[in-house]
Amino acid sequence: MKNIGLILFDIDGVIRSVENSYRLSLKKTVYKFSGWEPNYIDIDNAKNEGIWNNDWDLSLELIKRCIKRDNLKLKIPPREKIVKCFEKFYFGGDPNKDSKYWSGFITNEELLVDKKFFDSLQSNGIIWGFVSGAESASAKFVLEKRVGLKSPPLVSMGDAPDKPNPKGFIELSKKLLGNKLGPSNIPIAYVGDTIADINTVINARKEIPSQKFISIGIAPPHLHLDSRLIERNSYETNLRNAGADLILNSINDLKTINLDLL
Repeated sequence: MKNIGLILFDIDGVIRSVENSYRLSLKKTVYKFSGWEPNYIDIDNAKNEGIWNNDWDLSLELIKRCIKRDNLKLKIPPREKIVKCFEKFYFGGDPNKDSKYWSGFITNEELLVDKKFFDSLQSNGIIWGFVSGAESASAKFVLEKRVGLKSPPLVSMGDAPDKPNPKGFIELSKKLLGNKLGPSNIPIAYVGDTIADINTVINARKEIPSQKFISIGIAPPHLHLDSRLIERNSYETNLRNAGADLILNSINDLKTINLDLL
């Protein structure tokens, strides 16, 4: 079948739910150093600022804000202490060792897609890959061991500058399409759940204005509960206002998407 489009995916909040893993690690890390545990609204509001793609940096930022807000007589911890604490909560073991030794919150993650989802995209002429701010060990664990993908095309933490810098997004697009991006190329979409993800596409357009780039937003799983409909609507409005071309109700909507119509 002729390829009709390329879709690159964020991982956290799109491929897997991280409310009880990354976000819980963030909450516990902030609490350890400040005595305050942010809730999902605090984290969502910070994410909506569009610059906090790295959860280590967001943990440190929320600690700083808490200390300033509450006038606490606490010392701001160095970033390396934040990283070490966060990783202990998240992996519960050495991320460089076999995942069977991990006992942290990463074991709580719920998958939002399965291998058949990607098989369906491929059969519909969609090429796919992943651009994520997650650590390589975490990203490969979910994609290869949990979802069952074989050597999936992936840009993870350290492979490129953090989003919303579009370098990783553009480089993986070029690698998968095998030629120069531009008007003669198929549409390229990116699916993400934060404003930083939306801004990544907007920044890619600035670098290669002749290429059709599409920004697809989806609210993170914790906002899809019926009891959080108001918060979800507000979150989706923020994504749309930031420049999302399409908001998905479900990641499975992509099985029938026509990128040419966007």
